[in-house]
Amino acid sequence: MRNRILALILILALAALPTVTQELGEASLLALATRILIYGMAAASLNFILGYGGMVSFGHAAFFGIGAYVVGILATHHASGEPLFGFIPGTDQMLLTLPLAVLVAGLFAAAIGALSLRTGGVQFIMITLAFAQMLFFLFVSLKAYGGEDGIIIRRTNALPGLNMRDKATFYYVVLAISVLFFYGLRRLTQSSFGTVISGIRQNERRMAALGIPAYRYKLYAFVLSGMGAGLAGALMANFLRFASPDMMHWTKSGELMIMVILGGVGTLFGPFLGAAAFLILETFLAAWSEHWPFALGLILLVVVLGTRGGLAALLQRVTALVRGGVK
Repeated sequence: MRNRILALILILALAALPTVTQELGEASLLALATRILIYGMAAASLNFILGYGGMVSFGHAAFFGIGAYVVGILATHHASGEPLFGFIPGTDQMLLTLPLAVLVAGLFAAAIGALSLRTGGVQFIMITLAFAQMLFFLFVSLKAYGGEDGIIIRRTNALPGLNMRDKATFYYVVLAISVLFFYGLRRLTQSSFGTVISGIRQNERRMAALGIPAYRYKLYAFVLSGMGAGLAGALMANFLRFASPDMMHWTKSGELMIMVILGGVGTLFGPFLGAAAFLILETFLAAWSEHWPFALGLILLVVVLGTRGGLAALLQRVTALVRGGVK
């Protein structure tokens, strides 16, 4: 009950953010909050296979970029009036582009996971990285869709009855999707499927001895994780009105990994905290010095070594101390 109350307070605070930023005259804070929500979903998707399933994927940005490109490609063909592959019409309707982005990202995740999950350890890391880089160079070579310059999306995808050009409206849409996403992720991790995935992470051989097909369950988890990243990528393309191969570069995968580690591996809201900390630090450190990655690296070391579990663990310890002091 206490966790539900805290979650409700957080949602209400986030819902009040557009009003607060408007009163303060800080529109950039609303844009930052939107990015945090989107990257929080992408990092949580990675954390599902990393923290719960023990699968260290270093190519997860591929699915993030695929989701963005689905939106960009459909918008391009909608503007030109020329069907994709000669029979798939373009569209700028979010009710179509988001599910399609999730579906296409899931199909790519199924293909990549089916091959990558036949290995493990360092080999799995390198194969996921290799697939991501292959997709990166593939989209760089697609001159019809901007090549390395990417795709400019003329306007944010439309939703019936809503003015999606309004930043506050788009923020509320992202917030609603984020709430549903984290609720679904919570149910998933607490389900029997989530228990099996955690069991495979702890001892795959023992789970196989119990008759559980570990490979199949890991593939399902990998696909679901890729679909979550594709959803985040589609929202980011709508937010930026732009999609580029840089969204699936290995450095983007590294950023998602940092968010997970910074927030807390294997925790539900840790990736969200990590995304918030990473983007806030990036924003303010970049304004302070062009060498901000060095300072960010030092802060990351302090958090990882000092908190022993990321920001989520630190928050739990602080909460426990406060409760103890109240008592």
